[in-house]
Amino acid sequence: MIRAREVRVVDDEGGQLGILGIVEALAAAEQRGLDLVEVAPEAQPPVCRIMDYGKYKYQQSKRAAEAKKKQVRVELKEVKMRPKTEEHDFLFKVKNARRFLEEGNKVKVTIMFRGREVTHPEFGKRLIERMVTEVADIGQAESMPSMAGRFMTMVLSPKK
Repeated sequence: MIRAREVRVVDDEGGQLGILGIVEALAAAEQRGLDLVEVAPEAQPPVCRIMDYGKYKYQQSKRAAEAKKKQVRVELKEVKMRPKTEEHDFLFKVKNARRFLEEGNKVKVTIMFRGREVTHPEFGKRLIERMVTEVADIGQAESMPSMAGRFMTMVLSPKK
């Protein structure tokens, strides 16, 4: 779909073939059993390269897949508790939060209030602050504890 009359042609080894008419450039590509691909349409004259287009697309997809494989995805894991959570249960939740932080994920600590417990948010705040001190060596508070309805939440992120 090259529309220009003349193009600057680069062969498959990277050498310059010079400025050729479109028919001559297509003939040179066909002679080598390869495709003529326009790589710089804005240039004067447009630059075309003789290459195996299928192989080029395949290599691009492989490069993209490799880059995606090396990409790190950070998930948001959640640990839920109540203000009256017992000691052993709290330590179990701390253990889970530590594991999530070590894996490189963020942790959302949620305190759920039921009934009249919501009138004493300081109990929830104390529990969240205790959670922060327990994981202080590997994680840090990303946001301050905030109340939203009957839930108090805080996000912890791993230390770099």
